[in-house]
Order: sequence, then C-alpha cells, then structure tokens
Amino acid sequence: MLIINSILEMKALVKDIRQKGKTVGFVPTMGYLHEGHLTLMREAKKKTEFVVTSIFVNPLQFGVGEDYEEYPRDITRDSCMAREVGVDAVFAPTIREMYPNGYATFVEVEKLTDKLCGKSRPGHFRGVTTVVAKLFNIVQPDIAFFGQKDAQQAAVLQQMAADLNMNLAIEVVPTVREVDGLAMSSRNTYLSREERKAALVLSESLKAAGKLFASGERSPGVLKDKITGMINREPLARIDYVEVCTLPGLEETERLEGQNLIALAVFIGSIRLIDNLIVEG
Repeated sequence: MLIINSILEMKALVKDIRQKGKTVGFVPTMGYLHEGHLTLMREAKKKTEFVVTSIFVNPLQFGVGEDYEEYPRDITRDSCMAREVGVDAVFAPTIREMYPNGYATFVEVEKLTDKLCGKSRPGHFRGVTTVVAKLFNIVQPDIAFFGQKDAQQAAVLQQMAADLNMNLAIEVVPTVREVDGLAMSSRNTYLSREERKAALVLSESLKAAGKLFASGERSPGVLKDKITGMINREPLARIDYVEVCTLPGLEETERLEGQNLIALAVFIGSIRLIDNLIVEG
C-alpha cells in the first residue's frame, strides 16, 4: 500500500492507474479509523479496482471552540488498518499542501446547508464541500463512498457533484453500529464509561420512533416528541436538534410520505454526537 503526501504525486498515480483501464474508488476520512470507515473501504474494494482513502483533519470544517486540536490522530494506526482491508493508496496531505499561502477559493452549497448540522455549526459545510471538491479533483474517483450516519453531508455532496457536473458517483453506505446500537464515530473515544452508556439514548430513541412509524404514525411532531421525551430523561444528554424532514431535499413536512430522514444531534456531556434513521412513508 502506498502512502502519499503530495498532491502532484497523487494525481500522477491516478493518471497511471486510469491509463491501465482500472476504476478508482475513494473513501475520504479524517482518520482515527473505525469499523464504519473500514466498511466503506471494503465496499469500495468490491466495486472498484483501485481504492484510495484520504486521511486529512480539515480545519475549515471546525468552528471556533470545536475540537480541531483535540481530534484524535494516528496515521500509523490508520495506515495499518487501511492496509488490512486492501486499500491501495492512502493520501495524507499536510494543511499547507491542501491550503497553501494565498488560498482563497471555497465551494458552497446553499439551502441544504442552512438546517440540521448546518444551522448548529455555521460554516461547517462550506469547509466540507471545499475540501471534498479538492479531493475529488485530486483523486478523480469513479465512485466515492460515504456513510449514512452523516446523512446531511451525503445529501450536500450529492447536490454539489450534480450541480458542478462532477464525473463520479456518490454511494451512501448504511450506518455501522456497535453491538449495543451506538453509531460508530471517532468522537466516541472521548466518552467516559458513564457517558458511553448514556449515549445509547440516541439510537434507542430513533428505534422507538421507527417502531411508531412502522405502526402507522405519520406525524413528524409525534415522532419528534417521542424522541425528545426519551432523550430529556437522560441526565447526561442535552439536545442540539431533533428534526424530521424529506430526503433528499431536507425540507420540513407535515406528513411523512416518500423517503424521510429523522435526524438528531445530542451533546453527551461535552461531546456532540449525531445519528439518524431513514423511513419510507
């Protein structure tokens, strides 16, 4: 497995791979890999012939007071894990490589980014779309793979790729969970034992809302009340948002028809976690 830090070297490699007629799969990450990331890489390995993963903690998507400095990093560990699942190349650029002095260009998707996590974290998706657009231009993948846990991010990136006529497909892979239901996240490592137990309220409340939906409930308000009631009973939890909206437009709706997203963000202690459930009305 190759480990590449240079943009020029990464582009040269992809050019060579393409000249050999091989398809390229791409899994962008911020590192500190877990089973969710590895599942994306395995999926890329099944569907493409040369798999690239990027490891880059992108400063543009962290707001003031967020955990950029504390975000876990271990490139040696991550490289070993990527190698074990068959990744062909890891692209791990420095901040200066991605954003050299004088950098002044940004990519922004409107409408989809002013709600949910975008409302809570102003500027976050501007950072995401900018770095992913750059990575797509560098790696030139045929298919890029993202997890459903970041459902809003996936919708935003699909919109960006369509609007900018990017020559690739974006595949969204179901959320990977721990045995007890907690959605896998690099931020789970921040949780104390007590907080880890409390964090189960995210998946449990979504599961309860899913059962209500399966029984015939179609009112977003009723589903939101069910979720907020369960979360508010957990002393260590503080709700950022609980929303029910359409997919892929992320619009509010009075009755659930077609495909919809039940999404939430909750602070467990000081750690902000997200999770969601897709339901078909």
